[in-house]
Amino acid sequence: MFRRVLLAATMSLVLVLPAGAVSASPCWRPPVIGVLIDRFREPPCPYCAGNRGLEYRVGGRAAVSAVAAGEVTWVGQVAGVRYVVVGLANGWQLTYGRLASTPLRRGDRVVSGSIVGRAERGFYFGLRVDGRYRDPEPYLGRLVGRPRLIPVDGAAARPAPPPRLRCGA
Repeated sequence: MFRRVLLAATMSLVLVLPAGAVSASPCWRPPVIGVLIDRFREPPCPYCAGNRGLEYRVGGRAAVSAVAAGEVTWVGQVAGVRYVVVGLANGWQLTYGRLASTPLRRGDRVVSGSIVGRAERGFYFGLRVDGRYRDPEPYLGRLVGRPRLIPVDGAAARPAPPPRLRCGA
């Protein structure tokens, strides 16, 4: 009897969830408003040259936002450059670098969209999965403006709707 109830509950859950919902890739809002100037280039060896994340050019004191909720696992400087590392519930680690300032400390919890810090001129964003650097770009959506009609009779146009986050190809 117990097995039948468990099987029925499992089947109803499978039928309710949309296809791919369990294994869907995340779609994050970009952490900064800026220009992507250097993409991920996996180095051929652990100590070889490459780019282990994404490099952005940003305006002065640009706000850096958390792309996902997690816990701050490390805050500090390496060679005079400030970094914040946020661990996600699935074990992934996000690195926010080249920060001019941050209010965060180790152990702080962040939510998606909260301020991680401020960057000046340049910003670095990285992702590690199982200790290996991965390209974070496929997980970043892009903000896309929505079309609207503009009056041609001289009447005032309504404000544009907010952009939507578009993910995937």
